[in-house]
Amino acid sequence: MKLLSKSGTAALILCLSAVLPAHADEGMWTLYNLPQPVFEQMQAEGFLLPYSALYSDKGALKDCVVNFSGYCSGVVVSPDGLVFTNHHCGFEAIRSHSTVEHDYMLNGFVAKSYDEELPNENMFVSFMKKQEDITPRLKADGFESMDVAQKDKYLDSLENHLTDSVRRIDSTLHVNIDPFYEGNRYYATTYQDFTDLRLVFAVPKSMGKFGGETDNWMWPRQTCDFSVFRIYAGKDNRPAAYSKDNVPYHPERWAQVSMEGYKDGDYAMTIGYPGSTSRYLSSYGIRERRDAENEPRIQVRGIKQEIMARHMKASEAVRIKYDSKYAQSANYWKNSIGMNKCIDSIGLIAQKQAYEARLRQWQKSTGYLKGKLDFDKMAELYQHRFNLMKDYTYFVETFYRSSEFSTRAFRLNRMEIHGKKEEPKKEYIQFEDNSKEWDAALDKEVFAALLENYRRKVDSKFLPDFYKSIDTQFGGDCARYVDYLYKKSFLLSSKPIYVNRPYYQKDPGVIYGLDLLGVLSDLRTELSACSDSINDQERYLCDAKIRMEQDQPHYSDANFTMRLSYGQVGGFLLGGEPSGYYTDAASIVAKMERGSQIADYQAEPVMRQLLSATDFGRYQDKTTGKLQLCFLTNNDITGGNSGSPMFDGKGRLIGLAFDGNWDSLSSDINFDRKLARCIGVDIRYVLFLMDKWGHADRLLKELGVN
Repeated sequence: MKLLSKSGTAALILCLSAVLPAHADEGMWTLYNLPQPVFEQMQAEGFLLPYSALYSDKGALKDCVVNFSGYCSGVVVSPDGLVFTNHHCGFEAIRSHSTVEHDYMLNGFVAKSYDEELPNENMFVSFMKKQEDITPRLKADGFESMDVAQKDKYLDSLENHLTDSVRRIDSTLHVNIDPFYEGNRYYATTYQDFTDLRLVFAVPKSMGKFGGETDNWMWPRQTCDFSVFRIYAGKDNRPAAYSKDNVPYHPERWAQVSMEGYKDGDYAMTIGYPGSTSRYLSSYGIRERRDAENEPRIQVRGIKQEIMARHMKASEAVRIKYDSKYAQSANYWKNSIGMNKCIDSIGLIAQKQAYEARLRQWQKSTGYLKGKLDFDKMAELYQHRFNLMKDYTYFVETFYRSSEFSTRAFRLNRMEIHGKKEEPKKEYIQFEDNSKEWDAALDKEVFAALLENYRRKVDSKFLPDFYKSIDTQFGGDCARYVDYLYKKSFLLSSKPIYVNRPYYQKDPGVIYGLDLLGVLSDLRTELSACSDSINDQERYLCDAKIRMEQDQPHYSDANFTMRLSYGQVGGFLLGGEPSGYYTDAASIVAKMERGSQIADYQAEPVMRQLLSATDFGRYQDKTTGKLQLCFLTNNDITGGNSGSPMFDGKGRLIGLAFDGNWDSLSSDINFDRKLARCIGVDIRYVLFLMDKWGHADRLLKELGVN
């Protein structure tokens, strides 16, 4: 996810004390140094809490928002450590507990007691405890004069030193150092991780993923995209590894759910962990993103997903294994399609070029960053890297996480070696038996298809040597080569593999892996020859933009650190017509009626029955008299924000962010105020299904819903 010159530091200090820009609802603001003009605009739009309630106070809002397992966001909602996040964020945990006999993914899951809550390996929540700007310290240590390798070494050493320092105070803390403003600043953030996280509640996939790929990134939406977990701690209420003796965690602050809802124009705010944006990116970088990254990703994943879908449709067992993998692949496949469409439809590259022409004239008149920021040099560097980046994207999309065999081949050189060093012939590595996680027939077909596709798409100098064997030994047939690998290699075995015996180096899987690493090294070497210089130019570009616009506050691009976004509830023009700002129960029932034609709209009869009610009691909106399902705000979000709490002006929870809209998928590189919308699931819809479908009385009581 994601060095400031003296002049750049001054520019940023100036901008943070200046007036608010016109587009007040754009921005992913850090909380500890939220500019006062931004806070004043939040107040003007309806935020009713004091400045200190966001970050400074004990039990501030930041203290109930969590980094969910390093890829999503979540919110603590009870004094006993319940956490809400999206269904798709809990997808893998739900799937991992599912079997054909007990398919929690398909049928949902409700823990009726603490004892029934399910532990999960390799999952965690992380609380941000503190954040500070350490750029002055870096400057004082000569950071700006270091080369890339020296900077990396310095930052790693400083991060370890800061972690050691906080652990002398509290052994459960650690510090991360991250670049901000394209590397013009660096912030140190202190975190506390809890690793005992247990699954408590999940709706059936039909509701948690209602609309599937048909509705993904689209509006209107009716998806009840939530799942519930609980944080467990040691009896001292501190982080502890999983143990049956652990107890529910008691947080300093939890979010209060609101049954009051919202109306058009109401204040709305998200706090979460947006993953990555590139709003400062040059026109050259946007062209590269569109044509050398998104296009190859779209093409390769299209092939992979067609094969996956066919096998999943033919077997329930295969579907359970690949539900999560397919969803992860399809999400950014569709995102890439939508982003490219938006880049072209709004003429984003031309807009950036016009802005850069203006910036170039400003630089010429002021002399700012003369001899550093060079637009002609930037153009040459990107032109040189374009085809390399395209080939690199094809390599990554083809060989990373696309087949079990390739995944294991890449892992070979990083695996722990067991045995005694004094007996080299007995040293071994061993893959765990994960045969329940993948299907051989699907894996082989995807592998072969992508091998053939890669050969057709890249420069021949980036073809691994095993393609010679495919041609000479297997008549150019990639499928025959794949069959050979699966039959002859030990890579798919869970038995010990002795690394210092002759058979190891002769294994076709080892040879395959070494060939891949050779090409990867070549690609990275050629890319690095120009990438450092490109990064410098992009850093200078960011610095120049901030200096030229020093009368405005500027937020940094997202880098999976905590950010705040604010704005209002409200729709947009969809096909020239008002989109509406919420959906209701009648709209999902209407889609369910089309379930025989569109599989993504199929749901259990009980769901249709529940949502066809004429009276939804305490869960229906007091103004509209309807059960409102999903709603729109103009909050600024991106990947990683999934599961972010959506707060009203009083800091109460009104929903969970889970998607953006198709019309603004270029927002990672350009925020369009007229079109960009955040889609959230209404917290009352969440509670309705917990109550009427899950009969989760104990959880509702815990949430304070009476």
